[in-house]
Amino acid sequence: MTRVKRGIVARKRRKKILNYTKGFRGAASKLFRTANQRYMKALKLSFVNRRKKKRDFRSLWISRLNAAVRKNGLNYNEFIFALKICNINLNRKTLSQISICDPQTFNLLYDTLKPLLIKHLNTK
Repeated sequence: MTRVKRGIVARKRRKKILNYTKGFRGAASKLFRTANQRYMKALKLSFVNRRKKKRDFRSLWISRLNAAVRKNGLNYNEFIFALKICNINLNRKTLSQISICDPQTFNLLYDTLKPLLIKHLNTK
């Protein structure tokens, strides 16, 4: 049986990892074993943070909406409830953008919701 030489394959695999970890600090960019550990952790964290980013943006939009609605005398919870009563299907991202970029439109939306919300709360 002939001898199998794996030097090229192993070098290629190591080089791929070391190229990925090029900007990492210290041994994480120089030594293969450390670089491989950092590479695995980086992949894991990138997966986790792609999901975390969605949560963070949603909370940012909610904070912005709450601030915009509180200027007019409601709070976020009541505002979203009023939107649901009126069957207005705008997501939080869109509402947040409207409140920042076009305050007149947001105030118009608020003015249409306020009487309906008061009417609904008085009937209970």
